[in-house]
Amino acid sequence: ASVISRNPSQGRWPPLTSRALQTPQCSPGGLTVTLNPARTIYTTRISLTTFNIQDGPDFQDRVVNSETPVVVDFHAQWCGPCKILGPRLEKMVAKQHGKVVMAKVDIDDHTDLAIEYEVSAVPTVLAMKNGDVVDKFVGIKDEDQLEAFLKKLIG
Repeated sequence: ASVISRNPSQGRWPPLTSRALQTPQCSPGGLTVTLNPARTIYTTRISLTTFNIQDGPDFQDRVVNSETPVVVDFHAQWCGPCKILGPRLEKMVAKQHGKVVMAKVDIDDHTDLAIEYEVSAVPTVLAMKNGDVVDKFVGIKDEDQLEAFLKKLIG
């Protein structure tokens, strides 16, 4: 998120200069952008439909025990197709307005989960309902295919 502040005494927006915006720094609470020494803006990107899996118990709690159907995106940072599919899938899940949620699992961080769910290539996407895998696909899909995949999961 970008925020442009306006000095009330000026009658127009100040021009953006390279000094006005510095490189964003990641912090535990979100993104911190320092505009000048006197102003620090904290922003947080909250997604109610997509979350990253932290560990095995987190997966059990948020995916297996979920009452809401879950799309599980097994991906890797080094995977080009994952970088295309991930945002596309997030967008389609967000359009379902909470009828389905999305869990993102980095296979390099969670090899045990990848093995348990027989992930042999990335991206692999599982559709889970009541703790059971009800559908699955490997590779990139277009928006129409993703919509059909989600509709089938939601029912």
